[in-house]
Amino acid sequence: MMVSSYHSFLGMAFISLYLIHSAYTSDVYIVYLGNNVQDHILTSNYHVNLLSSVFSSQEDARRSIIYSYKHSFSGFSAKINSTQAATLTRIKGVMSVFKSQILMLHTTRSWDFMGLNLDPTVDQADPLQMTYGDNTVVGLFDTGVWPESKSFHEEPNMHPIPSTWRGECVQGQDFDPRTACNLKLIGARYYLKGYEQEYGPLNTNVTSEYRSPRDANGHGTHTASTAVGSTVKAASFFGFAQGTARGGAPRARLAVYKVCWEEGKCSEADTLAAFDDAIHDGVNVISASFGSPPPLLPFYDRSSDIGAFHAMQKGISVIFSAGNNGPDPSLVLNVAPWATCVGASSIDRNFPTQMLLDNSLSFTGESFNTKHIEANLVAARSHFRGGICRVDRWRNNRATGRVILCFSTQGGVQIEEAEVAAYIANATGLIFVDSPTRQYVDVDIIPTIRVDMIQGTKMNIYLSQSLINVTKVHIFPSKTVIKQSPAPVVAEFSSRGPNSLSPDILKPDITAPGIGILAAWPPAISPTSTSIDQRSVEWNFLSGTSMSCPHVSGVVALIKSVHPDWSPAAIKSALMTTAHNRDMNHDTIISSGTNEESTAFDIGAGHINPLKAMDPGLVYDMKPDDYILFLCNNGYTIDQIKRIITLTPGTTITCPKQPTTNTNLNYPSITVSSLQSTVTIKRTVKNVSGKKTAIYIASIVSPHGVVITVWPRILFFTYYNDEISYYVTLTPQKVSQGRYDYGEIVWSDGFHTVRSPLVVCVNTTTNIHESFQAI
Repeated sequence: MMVSSYHSFLGMAFISLYLIHSAYTSDVYIVYLGNNVQDHILTSNYHVNLLSSVFSSQEDARRSIIYSYKHSFSGFSAKINSTQAATLTRIKGVMSVFKSQILMLHTTRSWDFMGLNLDPTVDQADPLQMTYGDNTVVGLFDTGVWPESKSFHEEPNMHPIPSTWRGECVQGQDFDPRTACNLKLIGARYYLKGYEQEYGPLNTNVTSEYRSPRDANGHGTHTASTAVGSTVKAASFFGFAQGTARGGAPRARLAVYKVCWEEGKCSEADTLAAFDDAIHDGVNVISASFGSPPPLLPFYDRSSDIGAFHAMQKGISVIFSAGNNGPDPSLVLNVAPWATCVGASSIDRNFPTQMLLDNSLSFTGESFNTKHIEANLVAARSHFRGGICRVDRWRNNRATGRVILCFSTQGGVQIEEAEVAAYIANATGLIFVDSPTRQYVDVDIIPTIRVDMIQGTKMNIYLSQSLINVTKVHIFPSKTVIKQSPAPVVAEFSSRGPNSLSPDILKPDITAPGIGILAAWPPAISPTSTSIDQRSVEWNFLSGTSMSCPHVSGVVALIKSVHPDWSPAAIKSALMTTAHNRDMNHDTIISSGTNEESTAFDIGAGHINPLKAMDPGLVYDMKPDDYILFLCNNGYTIDQIKRIITLTPGTTITCPKQPTTNTNLNYPSITVSSLQSTVTIKRTVKNVSGKKTAIYIASIVSPHGVVITVWPRILFFTYYNDEISYYVTLTPQKVSQGRYDYGEIVWSDGFHTVRSPLVVCVNTTTNIHESFQAI
């Protein structure tokens, strides 16, 4: 009993010390005040005065402030303790106070693969070919830019910078606005205060970073080039993927907002400052390839969601990456319905590498191998204890002149670990064996050939039958081939749904190329971003949803240039309803990681189809009021909703007394996360095609165990009636719990095909259990 009391005393003492420590330990907090922006100077002074209420003097408050958000919305970030933060939340006019988190980055032929060729063909839209995004501005939130890259040179005959542009190209370390910016790169800012509050002052003498918009990571240059890079001929990576490189909208303008720094870390305080500036500067699209891992926070506690809402209200489309947490379900990030969430898939380009064992057995893997290698092939156990290819398992015997055969299944080794281990052992090369669903070619620090488990097993058996456990292997230079394998295939790493924050909204929205994407790269950074790699390149391969996000941003810039009056919701609808769920062989797109047919939780509405999205026929449009109802239905209070949205003067918010599901949100997809009985859902479509008179007929694919009825089945659009509502009734016909099934609703006028995914989870066993309990 005495021991228990003593432990209880220690526990209480520890808690007390923790509370005292928390009260006096300062962190970066974001204080959000909504749309109370008037004069910028007055707004900044108000922020200081407000913060002074928790400090002993105005001077202390002024020193505490990191950013004053005063252009597009009102708020500030400051270094305060938890007690001060709690006090601020109780002050009238303060919408929310939350601790700033650290977000992480989600890390040539892709445009041809999607049908955007440089040479116009008869089936391509003339406006698209003529403009390629001219006069649209894409704001890129990333690690900065390498302005000397050819991707950011001016396209021929570019028009003057749009008169609506209010942004800046700021001076910084090794970044002179007079030479860095032009008619292509029209804006460049950097945000460092939040990062430095978390990690201390940036020491550019120790790191390779620049205190400027210049990119010291490569990620930002790569994504910017993918979205809006200018046309550059003869681009390649050591001869691989040779061809003309360009972004999706090569004539669009680029504005860079450097918010991510060493190791791809991005402070929320910095990103919210970038949103504040970008909206005020006049961007048309915001592309952001970052996020924080699950669990997802409420929308009012996430700077990205708050910033994206303000952008949407100003007609700015915000594109986010879905994250690299696949293939497990429910790990998709950036799920706000007012932004677009992008998953990753492959393109139809491969880099086969032939290998010959003892001049008799032939195998084919994939790599970026540039030379003929002749060496001895040895099993991993020759150099690593237990055959586990990790540095801590190295036997300290050199592998000079040898290629090591490593299996991912031995010790659960990742390919990056095996590469480092083989490099430390001074191996000539590495053959890495893994499931084909988890493999994609990448740039390596040592010649690395990826092979599937079937070929790897044959190699291993042949090697074990050798009397000396050594086999001569010839590895030939890799080749670039196209159209030789099914594509697209959903990337194994691409984060999947269902949406863990609001299950009745499908996320990701769409997929785009994100595997083996060739784009611009800073020559001062090695292609593997390691100190042991001494190579210098102007183009590099990267994979991740970070790469798929700017593909969609580029397409949105194209759509904006042709349809400048379309809302972000209409543009997202155009992307989703024209996406395809079939690969180049007209088979269902495969989901890598399971090697089974993909579902809407893998690909969203499908793989992006830029040309079709330019002329979708019908769109599902939404206004800010629709998102207010969405938040009400998600259980948010009026006070919580005010933390997210921008209210115009005189506007009030009202929520229904009884919240319902969000199935009636006019989203381009339909998701019912718990169908227990018959429900009817409303959708409204608008005719945006050139023909004012049109007739659309519905076709339905019902999810298993659900009867779908659409009324009316025919929609008549006229010059005076360009918007029509229809109703979808879903009736469960099976006993089930927690299983999702998939279908679709397609409207067609004979030319346009407007497809909406239909995702339903029948949950009728709940009713059965209730019946038994009643008995």
